[in-house]
Amino acid sequence: MERKLALASLCIIPFFSFTTVAEESKVKSPYTASTELGFLYKTGNTKSIDVKAGFNLKYELEKWRSTLAFNILAKKIEEEDDKGKKSFETTDNKWDILAQTNYTIGEEDKNYLYGNLAHEQDKFSGFESQSSLSAGWGRNWYTTETSSFFADIGPGVKYDVTRATNKSSTNLIIQAQALYTHQFNEHVEFKQYIVARQATQSGENSVYKSETSVTAQLIDSLQLKFALRVDYDTEVQAGFENTNTETSMTLIYNF
Repeated sequence: MERKLALASLCIIPFFSFTTVAEESKVKSPYTASTELGFLYKTGNTKSIDVKAGFNLKYELEKWRSTLAFNILAKKIEEEDDKGKKSFETTDNKWDILAQTNYTIGEEDKNYLYGNLAHEQDKFSGFESQSSLSAGWGRNWYTTETSSFFADIGPGVKYDVTRATNKSSTNLIIQAQALYTHQFNEHVEFKQYIVARQATQSGENSVYKSETSVTAQLIDSLQLKFALRVDYDTEVQAGFENTNTETSMTLIYNF
């Protein structure tokens, strides 16, 4: 009888060891990543090429939550010179990067401290580049099974370089941003992101951005995203518009 119990124990020990290893292998990674790509080639009376690409990285572990987003847009259109020679000329070329880290505070896990860094370069805007750095306080105002709303605010600094004069300026700002998400069902999600970088001095450039998007699940890790982006600068050089809009449709692959 004792021998049988000993043999049973030897069989049970490897089983539990295997189960523990299997459970550990299923531990969710704090990192998630996704890439997106949109491509449009138009022929006929005019020929044009549009390419939009992006990369997103998220990190969530205990009280830390960090995001990194990179986007690039390129557009070329076929033009004909005086001699009748046709070639593709770049009409839009820009890229931006946005990084933010949140640290949750308080017993309710609703409030957080944040640090935010943003940089943008647009070849055809009135600014050679625009950068900002901000830090402050935010809150998860509400979360349900289908919706969530985050908003934060804090002081910061903005650094702009104008294209026409190549003149740089550094200004204090108040940054406020909000993100609302709503899950219509397991396949369709709506997001609304708004950020305002308000200059503290009159006559200095303030920036307002909005991105509205709807994402639909196609298969497993593949999604289709439709987005509308609006950028507004209060102070621009002569010959440039205050408002720029961008409508895109891209495929997203989640790692």
